Formats: sequence, structure tokens, C-alpha cells
Amino acid sequence: MDRADFVHLVHLSEQASAENSQAYRRGVAAFAALGYAWVLGCLLLALAGLGWVFGLWSDEPVRWHAVRVMVLLSSLGLAWATLRSLWLQQEPPEGVALTPEQAPALFEALARIREKIQGPPIHQVYLDDAFNASIRQWPRFGLLGGAVNTLTIGLPLLMALERRRLLSVLAHEYGHLRGDHGRLNAWVYRTRLAWLRMDAHMQRQDGAMAQLSQAFLHWYFPRFAARTFALARQDEYEADRVSAKLLGPRVAASALSEIAIKAQWLDAQLMPAHWARAADRAQPLGPFAALQTQLCSAPPEDVARAALRAALRGTSDVSDTHPGLRDRLEAWEVSPRLPRWPEKGSLHMLADAAHWVRHFDAQWCRAQGADWRQHHAWLERVRERAALLAARADRLTADECVEWADLELRRNPQAVVRSRYERALELAPEHAGALRGLLRGECGRADRLALLDRLHATGAAQHYRAASEAVALLEDPAQGEHDAQALQRWRERLRAAREGEQRAWEELAEPPYFERTGSPTLDEFVLSELRIALARCRPVTRAWLLKRELRAMPWRAAHILFVQVHGLDDEQRHGLCRALEQQLDVPGALLVLAAGQDVPRDEVEQHVRAPVWTRTRLQG
Repeated sequence: MDRADFVHLVHLSEQASAENSQAYRRGVAAFAALGYAWVLGCLLLALAGLGWVFGLWSDEPVRWHAVRVMVLLSSLGLAWATLRSLWLQQEPPEGVALTPEQAPALFEALARIREKIQGPPIHQVYLDDAFNASIRQWPRFGLLGGAVNTLTIGLPLLMALERRRLLSVLAHEYGHLRGDHGRLNAWVYRTRLAWLRMDAHMQRQDGAMAQLSQAFLHWYFPRFAARTFALARQDEYEADRVSAKLLGPRVAASALSEIAIKAQWLDAQLMPAHWARAADRAQPLGPFAALQTQLCSAPPEDVARAALRAALRGTSDVSDTHPGLRDRLEAWEVSPRLPRWPEKGSLHMLADAAHWVRHFDAQWCRAQGADWRQHHAWLERVRERAALLAARADRLTADECVEWADLELRRNPQAVVRSRYERALELAPEHAGALRGLLRGECGRADRLALLDRLHATGAAQHYRAASEAVALLEDPAQGEHDAQALQRWRERLRAAREGEQRAWEELAEPPYFERTGSPTLDEFVLSELRIALARCRPVTRAWLLKRELRAMPWRAAHILFVQVHGLDDEQRHGLCRALEQQLDVPGALLVLAAGQDVPRDEVEQHVRAPVWTRTRLQG
């Protein structure tokens, strides 16, 4: 099923749910029963075949011949494939299992939540290093039987959220297990996860019977996911209502807003600043000792407001059953605003928080040691290049002034380099790189709008960036009253820029992928950053890079990155490619495709001279 058909079915399910909820639920239950009927049908067919082979359906003596042997082998294969698909081996969650003695306050809080919502028990609680909390349900006997409930909480989340906000997050996760609003929602929620895991499991199996199972799952699961989408989305809202009922809508809303803001702060500033410390030390340093203080403090106000605006712009779409932040706040009838920043987090819910900080720091150093040393070596090259430019500071061109400033920021994100961008503008008043550099610094709204006007005037390549930043700035209520005419003008510019970007992206993403392509012309520092980022992405083992010329926007930088990926199913591979498109710092538009799946690998090797990066044994 292609994406357009999936989206269409999702919209039909949402419409059916809105028009007649009871009929929609009956239809969901019937379609879910079809999946179970297929499983049972396969088992019955296998048993019937075995019964015929061994003469259970006849009084005549069994006579072995080629047909009987073939039926025997086929029946055994079908029975084995079906039972194996049902009996999915539970993979342990990442992290460390906690005992009540190690986190008495946490387990006490979970017990209270369970008592209040009359929910099932949580069988295991894990602590990991992610800025997240999640509930995981795994049926004891594949698709059949009761579920094993596992809660995973990230140490950074405990650092960031004060106790009541953390409890609201845990109440939301626990809300997926409750039965107070109807068993069908919770059952479908678990069944969606089970079918998803079963589909991923069967993709890794071989054999004729496994192929038969895969064929059914490839037909059934996308339709099941689409038909149950409205119910799964409703389940998220129901879990939100559980959270708001126990802790109050204001606390729950503050928790969601704080998580959205601090997650962006962590990714965009705190972790890059930590990696910048590799400039002065070759041996890795864990981040959690510093994060313990940073995450329970207030982020810079401009960072917080920008992150909240970005989260509120996110829409509820078919790629995720979780609603967008704005929709969740509106469901609680809470206006979006910056939360009050807590004075302390919730690490006290662990009996020995210092032990866990040391544990995850040591684990991080082991996992990131090779990348850290590679990053240190690269920062040394950055330092050497910056020193060469500094030695001839009075003779630099505008491009070199911008390069010098950018290099210093790579070594130290807090470096003061404004004067170098200003010098570049003295030499070349419309230098786009220098204008972008000044926009990264602090300045008032009027000055920022003036810089954005100048950036927009440098050419079409900067239109989208300038217009999107200007509209966000003028729409921000925290900045006070705005010029309505200026906002209208920038909105028109943004609309035109978006149309151009959309045409360019459609052309970039449209096969054949090897037309109007050539070798990339990126400098060595950009390529080094790309290689370091790819080294951190464990599933990627090799990558090829091409520059592509776009007819719609000949001036627009555009690249295609082909990655060889191991150990992921189709959905995970697709998600990884989309994530890399957002994370990799490559100039212009970037399309990431899986070599061997999206594009035949031999075609990639035929058109691209050599890989831009290959994982070595040392990199893991």
C-alpha cells in the first residue's frame, strides 16, 4: 500500500469514527478478528494436513509417497512459521532494570497511580539515558494472552521535570493500560504494537511459508493500522485525560511544554556544547554530570520561546498517532505559554542518584569513545585552519572572514565572532554567509528584521530561510505589537518561497535519481562533519553522495545521499532516512535514500565514483 492510499484510509477511519462511533468500533473489531482468523486458519490448515498425512481422517493404512511427503513438509513448515510468528521472542528494553529498593519513591508513586486509575500492574521498570518515558506492552504468548507491561524512564527526564510534572507523564503512560474508558481502545493499542512487531519479525524470516505469512501481513497490517488510526489517536487523548484528571490540566500542559522545550534545548545547544569540549580533551567525558544541573534550570528565554513556537506549529498527521502539542493543549482548554521553570528535578526519586549519573556517564563514554576521539582529531584540524586564518587576519577576503568565524563556532558554540561577520560585510555588503552569521547572534527585533531583509535581497537561495524567520518573529506575541503590513509582506514572500521549495523538493525526490548529477563540491570541513555524523548512526555502514542540479531552482544547492543500512526493517529504514534528512548538516536540500532498497546498489556504485564514507571495524 502506498502512502496516498494509507492516508486515504486513515481519513476514512476518522470520518467513520466521527459519524458513528459504535459502528466504527464494530468494524475495527471485525477487521481485527480477521487477523486472528488468519492465524487460526493457518494452524488449522497445518493440523488438517498433518492429520491427512498420518491417516487420522481415514481407516485405510498410511501409504507413503511423494505427495504425502510434500504435504507433510508443507504442513510442518506452515505450523512452524505460524507458531513462530505468534511466539515472538521478547527483546529486553534498553537500560537497567530498577528494583523498589533502588527507587522507592518512584515505585510508590506508580503504585498510587495504579490504585487511582484501577490499572494493571507494571511488571518491570527500566532506567535509560533517553529524554523520554514510554510504556511497552508485550503479549506473553505472541498475539495471544495477557501483556507484560514495562515502563522505561530516562535519567535526563528525571533531571528536568519536577515531581508533579513527572507524575503527569507517568500517568499518561499508565493511561494506555487502563480499562476505565473501554477495553476495545486498550486492546487495539496493544494489538497494533503486536502486529507491528510481528510484521518486523516476519520480514527477517526466509522460506516459502514465511513468504506466505509476509504476503498476508503486507496486505493486512497497513490496512489494520489505517483502520485503527482514529482509535489509536483517541487512545492518546484518553491517556492525556487520565493525566489531567490525576494531576490537573495545568500541570500536564506544563509538563508537555517543558519536555518540548528542553528536548530542543538539549539537542540544539546542550549536547553540541558538550561535544565541543572534545577540543581540549582527547578522552571522552560523559554528559550527565553536567546535565544534572543544566536540565533543571531555565533555558535561555529566546531558546525557550523559539522551541515552544516550533512545537506549537507541529501538526497532528498520519505519521504518528500522538496529537500535536497545540491539539493536546486545546483538548485540555489550556492556552499555550512558557511553563514555570522548576528549582529542582526528580532525581530524588532514585535512592542513589549519584550512582546512576556515574553509571550512565561511564556507559556513554564506552559507547561514544571512538566518536569522541575522532571528533577531537577533527576539532584539531579546525583549530589549525582557524590559526592559519588568524595569522593573516588583516588580509582575509569576505569568504575567509566568514569561514574563520564559522570555524571558531565549531570549536566553541559560545565564541564571540560578531566582528568577523561585520568585517565580511564591510568587504562584501550582501554576503549571505555573513548575514546568516549575524542572525545567529542576539539582536533586537528591528535589527533582526533589517538583517532578514538584506538576506532576502541576496537572492532566491535565501528567500525561504529569511521569510520563515521573519514571519515567526513578527507572529511572536512575546515581541509585542507588530507591523501588520510588514507581516503581510513577509507572509507573501514565505508563500512564494514555499511554493518554490516544494517544486524543488518534488523534483529532487522524483526518480530517475541519477539525471543531472555530479560530484559534490563541498569543502573538507563539511565533509568531515558529515562523516562524523554518519559514524554516530550505527545502522549505516556506507554512504555515497551526489550533487544534483534542479531545473526548478538552478541556484539551489541539492544533494542525494545513498546509505547502506543493516539490521532495520522497511519502516525503520524509512524513518532513519527521514531523520537523517533533518539531522545532517549538508548545504541545501538533502534527499536520503537506502541503497539496495530505494535504489539498486549496483546503480549507485555505477554512477558514484566512490563512497563518501565507509564504516571501519574500529568505528563499530
